[in-house]
Amino acid sequence: MTSLADLSAVELGRLYAAGDTSPTEVTEAVIARIEAWEPKLNATWAFDPEAARTAAAEATSRWKKGEALGPLDGVPVTIKENIATKGCPVPVGTAASDMTPAAADAPAAARLREAGSVILAKTTMPDYGMLSSGLSSFHKLARNPWDLNTNPGGSSAGAGSAAAAGYGPIHLGTDIGGSIRLPASWCGIVGMKGTNGRVPVDPAYLGRVVGPMTRTVADTALAMSVLSKADWRDGSALPPADIDWMDLDGLQIRGLRIGLMLDIGAGMAPNAEVLAAVQEAARRFEAAGAVVEEVPAVLTREMLDGLDDFWRVRAWDDVERLPEATRAKILPYIRAWAESGQTRSALQAVRGLNRIFEMRKAAGRLFHGGGYDFVLSPVAPTVTYPADQASPLDDPERPFEHIGYTVVWNMSEQPAISVNCGYDAKGLPIGLQIVGRRFDDLGVLRVAAAWEGMRDEQRPWPNFD
Repeated sequence: MTSLADLSAVELGRLYAAGDTSPTEVTEAVIARIEAWEPKLNATWAFDPEAARTAAAEATSRWKKGEALGPLDGVPVTIKENIATKGCPVPVGTAASDMTPAAADAPAAARLREAGSVILAKTTMPDYGMLSSGLSSFHKLARNPWDLNTNPGGSSAGAGSAAAAGYGPIHLGTDIGGSIRLPASWCGIVGMKGTNGRVPVDPAYLGRVVGPMTRTVADTALAMSVLSKADWRDGSALPPADIDWMDLDGLQIRGLRIGLMLDIGAGMAPNAEVLAAVQEAARRFEAAGAVVEEVPAVLTREMLDGLDDFWRVRAWDDVERLPEATRAKILPYIRAWAESGQTRSALQAVRGLNRIFEMRKAAGRLFHGGGYDFVLSPVAPTVTYPADQASPLDDPERPFEHIGYTVVWNMSEQPAISVNCGYDAKGLPIGLQIVGRRFDDLGVLRVAAAWEGMRDEQRPWPNFD
């Protein structure tokens, strides 16, 4: 029998409406899961079971009265720690934080709370979100439930681990270069980076998005139906759009033009098992009637290095203002990387910013000049790497070699999703990235839903019971 903790948000909404279970029962099951597994995973921070029980009891009462706030009322969720929730500090993964409690919910947290979701905990991240890893100076080391010796990825490290472990069905992450999709790939879940501005963000920044991390495409769509509501605090957000997020069957695969990008152009090359899994996915789309063509790379060495220069200077702007005693608390890898920003000139920083716009133009040319509807690619070049490493190469001089396939789409502001497409010889998951044209978030979700129907039966989720 499936545990209540493993049910999807879509399933929970139906069961609540029918009176077959309640938010209180489900929340207790998820709390028990977290309490049993957290000593191994270290995926959560500020876990508050009593507040969750109170919220669940209120949701249970609303469902019984026929006054539910919507399909997410009473659904357990977690929120990445850099997304503010009222009254809770925002340590952003670093021991250098001043731990001031947040005065208000950030937009995405506010939307979930308004929808009646049961917020169980914040999820862990590395210092300042600048690693694809669960390594942090503030938290215990986050681990991947598929293999505790391996990394869950990051920077939405705890969210990826929590989703794979069944800490409820919906988990919020953030993504500025792959921080949702990379852990989604390594943890075997679905991770969505919508069109930049589709989900309001506060504080907003170039490339940054908030998005859901779930076990199913339908749950991701359901979460987007709530998260995409307007919020005045993000001046870069898109205008509100009337999108039927749950209309996931409205796309014909036959006749679609799909690009297959096996070589992104810079950084680490994908290993053989990643390539084989993505190529098999492409063959299945082709068998379903899509026109699949291999497409050229859109990233160059100069673009990736320029982005690194720009982000080092940006990080140094934050770190330089800290007292030395506080700065000393930062994870050494991140401190070394950020402090190197002081050696970059203003001209290097501006050139780095210009490389970002070159990425955007190259990506747009592929879709509009090339006429492709969607692009398939790997998410990450590796299947896994050790839990205690900061990145696959573990080298602050080469920090972004593994984000080539993901970062381009942040800078081009296009929607992209990671969906599991297979496993390596040890049974560890491999992610397929599906990228769409700017604003076509629903199209990306529809292709991802179609892929769920094409792929082989999925392996059971990790279980420590």
